[in-house]
Amino acid sequence: MYKVFVNEKKLTLSKYPEEIEKKLRYEGFATLEIAVDLLQNTSCPELNVYSENLAELWEDFTHLFTVVESAGGIVSNQNNEILFIRRLGKWDLPKGKIEKGESLEQAAVREVQEETGLEEIILEDFINNTFHIYTERNGDRILKITYWFKMSYVGNKNPVPQTEEGITAVEWKNNHRIQQEVFPSTFHNIKLILDEVWEKNL
Repeated sequence: MYKVFVNEKKLTLSKYPEEIEKKLRYEGFATLEIAVDLLQNTSCPELNVYSENLAELWEDFTHLFTVVESAGGIVSNQNNEILFIRRLGKWDLPKGKIEKGESLEQAAVREVQEETGLEEIILEDFINNTFHIYTERNGDRILKITYWFKMSYVGNKNPVPQTEEGITAVEWKNNHRIQQEVFPSTFHNIKLILDEVWEKNL
């Protein structure tokens, strides 16, 4: 199953129909175009497209977009707090585009270091991917795939926001502050990946 966010609305691509109100059996590219259009241009809150051949469905879906890959980290410190950045009025996790010749792991660590100013980062486990789509000003439709890794910070420096990338704050937050401050002002994908970390007890 794939969960792709379109304007913060969830499009689920699955093998079997999900228990939600709006679902479409996959019958070709037109089905996917209709699904994306409904989420982008109507009040439809979520939608499911299903096909017994999930691999084919996902491959066809990716062909509708320019795929951009990025990598990032869920970074914990010795107090079991998680590192967040603030950009464009939203709390987010540090991440960025993978550069040519980089591995996913190298890109994830580099982006965390650049966006937070913290060097002593230890890479741990791969967690999962998240997906969202958006349209650029020139009309290009982008499917952004982000690869997330669990990391630890073992230093004692204060984080510094990468202001040239529009980051206005970098803060460590405990679970209480995540629930109170981050979740009301973040993206669904961030909630999704954090929930997965907590469920796996990583």
